[in-house]
Amino acid sequence: MATTISGGTLTLADDLTITRMGYGAMQLAGPNVFGPPRDRDEAIAVLRAAVELGVTHLDTSDFYGPVVVNELIREALRPYPDALRIVTKVGARRGADGAWIPALGRRELIDAVHDNLTHLGVDTLDVVNLRTSALDTVPDASITDEFEVLAELRQQGLIRHLGLSAVSSAQLTAAQSIAPVVTVQNLYNLANRQDDELVERCARENIAYVPFFPLGGFTPLQADELASVAARLGTSTQQVALAWLLQRSPAIALIPGTSSRDHLRENIAAADLHLPADAVAELDRIGSGPAVTG
Repeated sequence: MATTISGGTLTLADDLTITRMGYGAMQLAGPNVFGPPRDRDEAIAVLRAAVELGVTHLDTSDFYGPVVVNELIREALRPYPDALRIVTKVGARRGADGAWIPALGRRELIDAVHDNLTHLGVDTLDVVNLRTSALDTVPDASITDEFEVLAELRQQGLIRHLGLSAVSSAQLTAAQSIAPVVTVQNLYNLANRQDDELVERCARENIAYVPFFPLGGFTPLQADELASVAARLGTSTQQVALAWLLQRSPAIALIPGTSSRDHLRENIAAADLHLPADAVAELDRIGSGPAVTG
């Protein structure tokens, strides 16, 4: 039986409530998010432990592995708990060498949605994020055509809700003119705060802002201030970084990833950590801009 998890929840629609402390399944794949897991039994155990600990926000994609992670989720958790909401994303595919290849054509997006449905073993996807990072070389590039494809699939009943990943505020506005947006998944953490204004906008508009690489991703966060606060509070730097994000804004929901049950429990425990004002002030000296606590 699932327990009640700290950190609270976000209700983004009548049928969409998620725990602010979620779980990102990307790391369940092999090295570089490619191929099978090093330890399949542990991967299955991690997914089941996340749900048992009260997580109702699970982030994935069919291009993790590829296919591997979604099939692990299906094996571990199906039939899915009523409260669980699975958020997936489309807009890329993997090459035979593990390369990340843009896949934003109409047919590619339709096929990706159907692949996610099949490999997760569901009739409808809770949330699908359009991953637009393939357009990063053109600031504020139009995403209208791509988002319209997903809006059509939503109208067909294959998707309940839509989100965006790696987008600007202008791209969010353009997408909202087509269909409601419930999530924005962008790069944001203690050291990368260029999205401060977008975080505030999401809070105003009841959109979940979900930072990817909340702990720095492939280059873990390191800073004297972070280490100092963690030592003073008697906790880990990772827990401090996650707690800072939860206090940063009520719109932020977290999806830290791990392939270890011990690490999963450590991440989730960060929701119990309250950072005092002096710690927040010290942490605010890290990164590219001032922080605002929520």
